[in-house]
Parts: sequence; structure tokens; C-alpha cells
Amino acid sequence: MVLINGKKEQAAGKTIAGIVEEYNYDIKTIAVELNEEIVSKCDYSKTILKEDDVVEVVSFVGGG
Repeated sequence: MVLINGKKEQAAGKTIAGIVEEYNYDIKTIAVELNEEIVSKCDYSKTILKEDDVVEVVSFVGGG
């Protein structure tokens, strides 16, 4: 199991790019943290999730 935004998911073996697509995130407005380290957008398609990984997807929100 992989913990994605606090929820256990069957995502081991998937890439971050696959998760972004599956959850319909807008790649332009998010940052992804894997095991407490920010993952560069250019690495999303080659970063494969493993059992017990922790993923946090953070969306940027404008305001003022």
C-alpha cells in the first residue's frame, strides 16, 4: 500500500505521472512530495512508487 494524501491506496508499481493522471490533478498547479522530498515534475514519469511510500500532492491556490 502507498499512502497518498493520508489515504492508503493500491499504487505500488505506478508512477507519479500515473497517479497525477488518475486523480485528475492539474500538473501546472501541484507539487508532489515523496517520502518528505519534493519530486521534480520532469521526474514524475520515471518515479515508480514502492510499498510503504508516502505521497503528498499539494495544490497551489491563489488569493489575496
